[in-house]
Amino acid sequence: MKIAQVSPYDYTYPGGVTAHIYHLKQHLVGLGHEVKIIAPCTRGRSTYLNEDVIAIGGRPFPYPSGGSIARIDLSVNSFGKVNEVLRSEKFDIVHIHEPFTPTISLAAMIYSRSMTVGTFHAYHSKPRGYFIWKPILSRLLPRLDAKIAVSNPARDFVGRHLKADYRIIPNGIDVDCFSAPADPLEQFKDGKFNILFVGRLEKRKGFDCLLKAYARVRCQFRDVRLIIVGPGSRLRHKYERYIRKQGITDIVFAGYVSAEELPRYYAAADVFCAPANGGESFGIVLLEAMASGTPVVATRIPGYSSVVTEGEDCILVPPRDDEAMSRALINLIADPSMGKRLSANGRKTAEDYRWEHVTQQVVDVYNELLDGKGRRG
Repeated sequence: MKIAQVSPYDYTYPGGVTAHIYHLKQHLVGLGHEVKIIAPCTRGRSTYLNEDVIAIGGRPFPYPSGGSIARIDLSVNSFGKVNEVLRSEKFDIVHIHEPFTPTISLAAMIYSRSMTVGTFHAYHSKPRGYFIWKPILSRLLPRLDAKIAVSNPARDFVGRHLKADYRIIPNGIDVDCFSAPADPLEQFKDGKFNILFVGRLEKRKGFDCLLKAYARVRCQFRDVRLIIVGPGSRLRHKYERYIRKQGITDIVFAGYVSAEELPRYYAAADVFCAPANGGESFGIVLLEAMASGTPVVATRIPGYSSVVTEGEDCILVPPRDDEAMSRALINLIADPSMGKRLSANGRKTAEDYRWEHVTQQVVDVYNELLDGKGRRG
């Protein structure tokens, strides 16, 4: 098959959808398919994952979305360019990620002449965009021959206003990468109990809650450390001022870490914490930690609850509840056997999300369409 993977997001910057497309492409190519990525790219920068990309659009525009910043193309000229690419390439399958996001994905949905698949990744508590544009989007939705959502929350988010048959195919993770033995970073091999956070420093990620929980933990245990991995932002300076003011110590801001180095941070961690307030459709970072054998404490939000079993492979606490999070961390420090049980069960859970399994489910959708079993609507 000749397949297009279409992304509305700037391929020169890290992101969940970008990583999803990258891994899906790699595994599709491994199965013998020809795959091209169509996405906007910032001029003068190499692509984030060193992929050959059909770059369309001018300078991607940073757009606030669901508590994060999405870099999307807003050029009207991109509609014509997408049309030209699809006309010349003659793909068997055009797979569009976030189909209603302007302009690249939206243009691909309008101009695709091939069997067209849409994957919906997002989850927000208030689908304002779908509500406002529902009359137009409802007319475009039938252009998708198959519709995929990465989780039940993602399906519920789009399905609340756009009723259709959405197949659940989850995100995948590179289990072998994270489960392989990794050497913990030397500076963290001093016997302290390491608490790890991985993610952008955005309000929706809930880092302020974790910071307060960590301060509570330090009141009982001094040999603990908080490690923060992820791109910095203006919020980092705010957090650093709070840390200095409160006199909290043993906090390490590692900043952006490459995919190759990330397993060493998980290997150094005694527990992984995901304190997000909401807006997560899936729990990729939870599964990466589980594949690494790191016990997980996370918030009880739909995107996380959909991939873990509370009390078996993960401890869940209410979002924005730093007291409950600190209790969970204190219990893990006091009871090492609990961490071992969560680690063993977490490794088993992660196996279900191997990219090999996920890719085969996607290929099954493609084959159904090409065999004439799929239908629009």
